[in-house]
Amino acid sequence: MTIDVRAAKRRLAVMGAVNVVAVLAAMGALVGYFRFHLDWALGVFAVLMLVGVGAQIWFIAGLRRADKGA
Repeated sequence: MTIDVRAAKRRLAVMGAVNVVAVLAAMGALVGYFRFHLDWALGVFAVLMLVGVGAQIWFIAGLRRADKGA
C-alpha cells in the first residue's frame, strides 16, 4: 500500500510544531536553571526533550504503519 501524502504532510506539520514549542520551552527552562538557579527547571528541560523525541517517534511510527497498510 502507498503512503497517504496528505496525511504524512499533516503529521510532519504537527511534529514540527510540537518540536518548535518543545525546543523554545526547553531553552526557557535552561535559562531558568542556569540564570535563576531553579533546580526544578532541569527536570522540565528533560521532560521537554522527551516530548520532542516522542513527537519524532510518533511521526516515524505513522509512516511505518501507513506503509504496512494498517
